[in-house]
Amino acid sequence: MLNFLKPRSWFSPPHPLIVQNREAFANFDQSRPLADYTFVVCDTELTGLDQKRDEIISIGAVLIRDLQIDLGATFHQYIRPENIEHTQATLIHRITPQQLDQAPPIEEVLPAFIEFAGSSLMVGHCVGLDMGFLNRAARRALGGTLSNPGIDTMRMAQGYRRVLLGHFHQEDDHAASYVLEDLAKEYNLPIFKPHDALEDAIQTAYLFLFFLKKFRKGGLLTLKDIYQAGRVGSFRY
Repeated sequence: MLNFLKPRSWFSPPHPLIVQNREAFANFDQSRPLADYTFVVCDTELTGLDQKRDEIISIGAVLIRDLQIDLGATFHQYIRPENIEHTQATLIHRITPQQLDQAPPIEEVLPAFIEFAGSSLMVGHCVGLDMGFLNRAARRALGGTLSNPGIDTMRMAQGYRRVLLGHFHQEDDHAASYVLEDLAKEYNLPIFKPHDALEDAIQTAYLFLFFLKKFRKGGLLTLKDIYQAGRVGSFRY
């Protein structure tokens, strides 16, 4: 197993994993049918939301192939934060300080996650937050950031709600909830345990496929169709 325990120097070239990741998306084609893509639906549990101070303490992910969730292809790992004092902020995640103290550091976990994600598109509920923390860690440990295009199910939910209301060019009702669990209940999807990285990833995967099915019925058949319709938010993070 490769050892990534030591942070890389600012002057070090990018790690081969980062180079491979960049090459995988150098000529990325958005025009293929949605079923042609593989998606990695991910979630991170954090000590807080401050990207300068807080840290990732868990990563969960599941793959979608042929527009179906592959429960045989999952990723779930606790991560020991550098500042163990931050573990007091983990009570909401039901992760104990003891679990984190015995977990590997992000420098060991991140390469395995990048290999798991491969050339898949990154999907998440407010995916920009997850990618912000992942890229901060990747920049420090591997000398570069991930190039996987990102799709945000929160933005998909906002776009879908605007379509239902008929307000294609207006902001929808700010009183509406876009909490992952609330959306799952609203659309009668299976309910998974919240604040668990893997179960939140699976929950997000069900929501993502729900929206893809609705959008395809509306004539949005390729990734580019969905992107141009403004249903996914920013395409790269």
